[in-house]
Amino acid sequence: MMLANFRLSFKYLLILFSMLATNAVADEGQFSAANTAWILSSSALVLLMTLPGLALFYGGLVRSKNVLSILMQCFSIAALASVLWFAIGYSLAFDMGNGFIGGLGKVLLSGIGRDSLSGDIPEPLFMLFQMTFAIITPALIIGGFAERMKFSAVLIFSGAWLLLVYAPITHWVWGGGWLAQLGLYDFAGGTVVHITAGVAALVAAKVLGPRKGFLNSAIMPHNLTMTVTGAGMLWVGWFGFNGGSALGANGTAAMAILATHLAASMGAMTWAAIEWIKFGKPSALGIVTGMVAGLGTITPASGYVGPAGALVIGLLGGIVCFYSTVYIKQKLKIDDSLDVFPVHGVGGILGTLLAGVFSSTQLGVFSGYGFAAVNETMIDQLGVQIIGVAATFTYTAVVTWLLFVIIRKLLGGLRVSTEQEVNGLDLSEHEETGYSL
Repeated sequence: MMLANFRLSFKYLLILFSMLATNAVADEGQFSAANTAWILSSSALVLLMTLPGLALFYGGLVRSKNVLSILMQCFSIAALASVLWFAIGYSLAFDMGNGFIGGLGKVLLSGIGRDSLSGDIPEPLFMLFQMTFAIITPALIIGGFAERMKFSAVLIFSGAWLLLVYAPITHWVWGGGWLAQLGLYDFAGGTVVHITAGVAALVAAKVLGPRKGFLNSAIMPHNLTMTVTGAGMLWVGWFGFNGGSALGANGTAAMAILATHLAASMGAMTWAAIEWIKFGKPSALGIVTGMVAGLGTITPASGYVGPAGALVIGLLGGIVCFYSTVYIKQKLKIDDSLDVFPVHGVGGILGTLLAGVFSSTQLGVFSGYGFAAVNETMIDQLGVQIIGVAATFTYTAVVTWLLFVIIRKLLGGLRVSTEQEVNGLDLSEHEETGYSL
């Protein structure tokens, strides 16, 4: 009798252990409410960066006769990019494909429902989070052609650029493409967002030519209060941009946000200090531009470096981006109207390279969290970072230029007429005015 009871008890224990083992396996792929809640919040924060953050930031920097055109472009790109990302962009970036481009298996979210998971969060949420990045990246390019490009050209260019530049490079870096296989470090968009947008803006400025009066008369921001307000929204939204890229409510997200905040603070202080030394007074425009420079520079490194390393990255971002802005405008005489390339492009390049340095675990208090698994030394990691920068820069420049050539022929020109530019794009393109006083 006792032997029978022992056998029965042993049988139940085996069943119990089997159930526990099964549950343990299931937990590895189970839905995480905490991570989902954080990425839902991060998606809202990143959308806030474009609407209204970037719209206000850029809107205040242009002349009053063009403020509505900037707001209209930001809103329109947000809507257009969202539809294109859902329809095909997400699939090109994140579906299984080859090293260069994803496949078409996720077109219109085919086969993806509310119970589908990407890691431990719903895949529709992952798609939404990535959509907010796909919105802000072409919106950043607006600063390169502000106050002079036809609205029809803006829409055609933004849609085509999203699919032909942004989606492929996203696949290279985050979708399992060839740069990901090399171990490129780009936590939240140094190559994918900032270099692509900066280079595209530089090409746009060269192709379209300068605004009327550039370098001959002062072209002043019409509302710095609006710009500073938008800058504050960008700073807050960037917590979701970088912290959300951890794809979880965890220590990596926390450290990424801390690194982001410190770099932004140091970038702002550095830019203001340079102005104070050179010109005798710091400016509101300078301190917010320095903040954006710090944010853009830390973005690719934010999940791989420690807080002390982030402080150095913010410092270098403020210095390098300041002098890049002066050089591009005054020496090269390129009218990158809202300084997209010297701030975002140069910042993205610098941050991507510095990610290969400050991710090292051998720098004392400035140490990060180690190199990619396929890279053993700092030289190895830096080599991959350089390849990523060069490939992103070259591909973006060539395809962007080709798009402008094609669109110019399609529309009979990219720019509004001289009369329309003088009157302002608010009236000439939208038959509205920003202010009725």
